[in-house]
Amino acid sequence: MAKETPLLPVEDVREAALFFVVGALCFLAALATLSAKSTYGAAKSWTAEVQGELTVSLPDVDRRGADEARKVIAETEGVREARVLTKAEIDALLEPNFGSRGLPDSLPLPQLVAVKADPAVADMGPTIARRLTEAGFANAVDEHADWAGDVRRVLGVARLTALIAVALLASTAVAVIAFATHAALLARRDIVDVLHLAGARDRFIAGLFERRFWVLGLRAGTVGALLALGAAALMIFTVQAHGSRAGLLPELSLDFLDLIILVVTPVIAGFASRFAARITVIRALKGMM
Repeated sequence: MAKETPLLPVEDVREAALFFVVGALCFLAALATLSAKSTYGAAKSWTAEVQGELTVSLPDVDRRGADEARKVIAETEGVREARVLTKAEIDALLEPNFGSRGLPDSLPLPQLVAVKADPAVADMGPTIARRLTEAGFANAVDEHADWAGDVRRVLGVARLTALIAVALLASTAVAVIAFATHAALLARRDIVDVLHLAGARDRFIAGLFERRFWVLGLRAGTVGALLALGAAALMIFTVQAHGSRAGLLPELSLDFLDLIILVVTPVIAGFASRFAARITVIRALKGMM
């Protein structure tokens, strides 16, 4: 039995460049989505942990005075826990900036009290500061929630930027595919004319290009998703290899949702390619009539 010859050529060298472009755009889109999700998740987890946490600085007291101030803080309504940080803990906080040797012993450091309060209680910072002032302690209260609010605002901007980047990449892919489809249609106009003479409708001709670019989008999207998976795995390995030195980087990981993003990427690329090819071919055929 003779094998049927397809109406469109099975391979077209000109589509290699299109395959590369679509694959690269899918890689960038998937990587941007994975990075934004991991960064947002890590920062959201951090902001949840610091809710209700405060640090009280006592510049003019020794360890005994710090213990008395801690009692005043612990008796404040809404405070769950208050403890004075040890010299070793303060040195550990200063180590990233001043090295393992820390500051000279001759340089006075304030006593620090770590406070955990009920996040539902409002104005804990001013309340603790007022109680300590009334008790005769000079103090400075730092609410970690203030920093968490700044982080949330930055995260909102970062998430919006990531969504805009993905939308621009998707729009670029659709535009490139539409341009390539139109060029392919013009290059095979003789075949299209023969099909018209044989009574083929525009939908049938559009379907030929749809299937062609649907497969191309799936293949290019799969390659892009696999490259994004490799890049994400490399970043995870690098962060884990550096250990504590990568403290400012998000704790990246590939969870189930990340895998869903990677699986969906080629499907979206295929549907986008098919949609762009269909619209482009139908509009171009109407202009040829």
